[in-house]
Amino acid sequence: MAKLLVTDKDGTNPTPFLRGILTSSLQSLGLGFTEAYQLATSVRQDLSDKDTIDRGSLRQYVAKRLKRSKSAELATRYLENEELTESITVIDGSGEESPFSRSLLRRTLQTCGLDSDKASASTAAIYQQLLRDRVSRIDSESLRKQVSDLLKKTASAGTAHRYNIWVDYTRTDRPLILLVGGTAGSGKSTVTSEVANRLEIVRSVSTDMLREVMRVMMPERLLPVLHQSSFNAWKALPTTAHGVHDPEHLLTEGYYSQAQLLSLACEAVIARAIRERVSLILEGVHVHPGLLELMPKDGSITYAMIMLGVLDRKELKRGIRGRGGNVPMRRAARYLESFDAIWGLQSHLLSEADRLGVPIIVNSQKDITVRQVVGTAVDALGQDLGKGKTAKDANLAAKGN
Repeated sequence: MAKLLVTDKDGTNPTPFLRGILTSSLQSLGLGFTEAYQLATSVRQDLSDKDTIDRGSLRQYVAKRLKRSKSAELATRYLENEELTESITVIDGSGEESPFSRSLLRRTLQTCGLDSDKASASTAAIYQQLLRDRVSRIDSESLRKQVSDLLKKTASAGTAHRYNIWVDYTRTDRPLILLVGGTAGSGKSTVTSEVANRLEIVRSVSTDMLREVMRVMMPERLLPVLHQSSFNAWKALPTTAHGVHDPEHLLTEGYYSQAQLLSLACEAVIARAIRERVSLILEGVHVHPGLLELMPKDGSITYAMIMLGVLDRKELKRGIRGRGGNVPMRRAARYLESFDAIWGLQSHLLSEADRLGVPIIVNSQKDITVRQVVGTAVDALGQDLGKGKTAKDANLAAKGN
């Protein structure tokens, strides 16, 4: 299929037709992603015999398809929304102007706990309100209030509160350090990659990667514990040569011996993020509930820790098999042979998390788990931002007295 270029009416400013852009526009009307993407694909196929098309003609054609397959009302909204999008300007507190972004609003609403369809529907509702009011310029605070009021009516007061927290957070340079722990097969990597996208965190580090770097630097003869898996590190302990030991005690002693070796590397990674004022996700089996106590203390950053767990043995085994299917080098068979040790380590880590008050999230369905992790992180931001406001108010009051 030849490339289709979209131009202005006079044929200037050609840009490639992108299904993702049209999909986003259709989602803002309230269509689900699959439905919007299928329609965008169908439009592209219908125009496969063309080399160029002007933007106005493309809009009219999409509206025609919407009218035929959906409704005349939806087609009208699409045309009006496209016209509105081109003219809406958002003005922030410092006076800087930027175009209204549907994708940014939709992603923000997902960060606040809405699923994709509800976020798209809410975005569409905001557009309709702006359209009815014939808005071309709006200050960021007015837009925030409008979105917050809508969320209170259509979602919940908690969702609106999280939205306000997130908006406040984006106006600061406060780093968010999110620590995600869990054993093999708990879905850490899958969940954190989606969470990073939702929270717009570009820096993510795995403790497995840190361990690999340390293994290169430290030969096995010097640090044998480092060269074992977390669930069988006890085999490298010198105490194993001294008679029979309690299996659970050996399992946890080996694990913490390895985790302690990695704690310095974890501290260094986090300290670097703090110095650079960037947010970070640190995930891995070595992120244990007590690790937070070892991290650098700084009132200008926010820490959030979560332990992921899979409470069904068969489900955890499926997660481990998935590791082998997605990344063959991980050799799932070796993990399955040591499944009882992995299960025992998870039981210990979850018990410690419960004892220390670290949030435990059961990973039984990815979308729900992602929303819960994001929600926990935003709640932590809310607590710290609230403390900051309280301290600021107290200082102002003291000066006034």
